[in-house]
Amino acid sequence: MVNNTTHHYISFFYLVGIPGLENFHCFISIPVCFLFVLTLLGNSIIIATIKLEPSLHQPMYFFLCMLAMTDMLLTCSTALKMLGIFWFNDHWIEFDVCLTQMYFIHTLCIFESAILVAMAFDRFVAICIPLHYSTILTTSMVIKLCVVGLSQALFMVLPCPLLIKRLPYYTSYIIHHAYCEHMAVVKLASANTLINRAYGISVALSVILLDLWLIATSYIKILQAVFRLSSQNARSKALGTCAAHICTILAFYTPGLFSFLTHRIGKNVPPSVHIILSSLYLLVPPTVNPLVYGIKTKQIRDQVLSLFSHLKITEY
Repeated sequence: MVNNTTHHYISFFYLVGIPGLENFHCFISIPVCFLFVLTLLGNSIIIATIKLEPSLHQPMYFFLCMLAMTDMLLTCSTALKMLGIFWFNDHWIEFDVCLTQMYFIHTLCIFESAILVAMAFDRFVAICIPLHYSTILTTSMVIKLCVVGLSQALFMVLPCPLLIKRLPYYTSYIIHHAYCEHMAVVKLASANTLINRAYGISVALSVILLDLWLIATSYIKILQAVFRLSSQNARSKALGTCAAHICTILAFYTPGLFSFLTHRIGKNVPPSVHIILSSLYLLVPPTVNPLVYGIKTKQIRDQVLSLFSHLKITEY
């Protein structure tokens, strides 16, 4: 497959899985499979509940549906190949398929971050300027926010595979990762990768810093508005509507920041820890999100319980 004399380009990569823990892949597959199934089940229930209940046809729940669909796609993009490696030793992946997986994973991550920003804006309008909520967050505005977020993700990530395609890959084809991650693929190139590294880091930093700044700004305004309320009950109710979103933000950004920092400045961190952290970043939030919204959001909780009780009555 590789010929140093004639410099044939490699056409396949070999995904190791979890470096150093190859003998435990079978056991590692159990929680991965559990998270995968739970993600598909939980997010499907959220989408079905919102679709079937007219009272939930509001901007906040539309964003939640987008979040659920994004989580399902993100999990499928990652977990299916991981399970293939763990269960069937399906380590090989075509060059272009690897770049496609990388593109989808990073695009979906950026789009999910954009959805969280839109949801923070939704809570800001609902709490700070509630009288104008219906005029600001119209169906047209909600669609525009989603289209802008998706377009941003698509075009920001697009240069990554295009820049990789211009690099020569002659000898190194072993990716010490469980999926095709941008920097893991770039490191294998037989050429200078400064442009690729610089662009990858600039995209990651710009998304993290800008989105976190927008979310933080929204919640500072929200807290200011909440503490101006005279009634303790009104304060609790206002903060309660934000609880699920705050939990989702923490579940998404916390493992992401740990993964980003350990990958770039954690030189003494074992490779297996890098891979586990980055895998948790992609697998845990999509599982946690429907659980958080199902428990913390009364409207969804009531509708899910009503749906299941109706199904149980129908069975009898």
